[in-house]
Amino acid sequence: MPSRSSTGGDELLQPVRSHSSDRVIWALRDPERLRGLSPSSWDLLIRQARSADLLARIASLLDDRALLGDVPPGPRAHLVAARNLTKAQQDEVRREIAHISRALRLLAVPIVLLKGAAYVMNDLPAAAGRMFSDIDVLVPRDRLAEVESSLMLAGWATADLSEYDQLYYRRWSHELPPLQHIRRQTVLDVHHAILPDTARLKPPSRKLFETAWLLDGPERVLVLAPVDLVLHSIAHLFHNEEWSHGLRDLSDLDLLLRHFGQTVGFWDQLVERARELDLTRPLFYGLHQTHTILGTPVPGEWLQVSRGFAPPWLIRKLMNALWPIALRSPHPSTQGSLAPLARLMLYVRAHWLRMPPVLLARHLAIKALTRPRSGS
Repeated sequence: MPSRSSTGGDELLQPVRSHSSDRVIWALRDPERLRGLSPSSWDLLIRQARSADLLARIASLLDDRALLGDVPPGPRAHLVAARNLTKAQQDEVRREIAHISRALRLLAVPIVLLKGAAYVMNDLPAAAGRMFSDIDVLVPRDRLAEVESSLMLAGWATADLSEYDQLYYRRWSHELPPLQHIRRQTVLDVHHAILPDTARLKPPSRKLFETAWLLDGPERVLVLAPVDLVLHSIAHLFHNEEWSHGLRDLSDLDLLLRHFGQTVGFWDQLVERARELDLTRPLFYGLHQTHTILGTPVPGEWLQVSRGFAPPWLIRKLMNALWPIALRSPHPSTQGSLAPLARLMLYVRAHWLRMPPVLLARHLAIKALTRPRSGS
């Protein structure tokens, strides 16, 4: 954990590795350091946190420590408004999950909630201040067609995508094209795996279903077992090609590790499960980046064990340079001159991990040729 000092809240401006310009990371590492911030520092923190969808999470962290009342009235109004919006969103998520459950009830198909929906329905600390753009669920691949048909009958429709994108989702991806409800406008992502079929790493979905937990309640939905919940969070984050929510997802992972890490046997189970699911390399990245960037209390012995899963030295050095650029608030004030190049490299890396070379070259060429052109 980062050490604390009593020299005042504007320590937020002091450098910490390569994140000196990112007030959000300071706030997530130690919310008590926000005491006594200057008005200009609060202004920048609010703008950075909003761009990262983490304003409500910072409000929740402050509230948990009885510090929200100490925030000056101006920034406190923004924090409280964000927290209230998040609570309304989470109420909507609960209602939407009830709709999904009813739509699929006659199929008797297992429905595993993923990411934010799982955090909310399982009442985990990672639900605190969690913003939503969609709901993610996992269903068995051999029931996918039935699930899609039942959802369409209940009012969900496939998003308006190009013919190629529709083909990409259905032939190579690990999910259906996004579904949007025609009346409520809510978005649903239906997965059959946590990584694409064409990816180099292939965690078997069967193993995830075998250990999933049934939640109490009339919805009859499931969530992944704790170690699988953490590993999915890691796999999603460190195989992603889009980084606007990178810091939010890293904060999710931080809260999951802090919560489950207190359970006897968790760290040993996490490593063994990563081996079983072929997710040891992502586990290395996940543990080291949360520990380095957010001060997540990962026991030293398990950090050492995870180093056995690290890539070769040169790749490790490159990735250690790229992750801190990607895993920060996307606000312009945090972006250095290398940010566009870093994002491009991570975009190509994500697709390289998802597809074999020939398919990747074809995919990138098609996307480049069909990209909408700006201007008239």
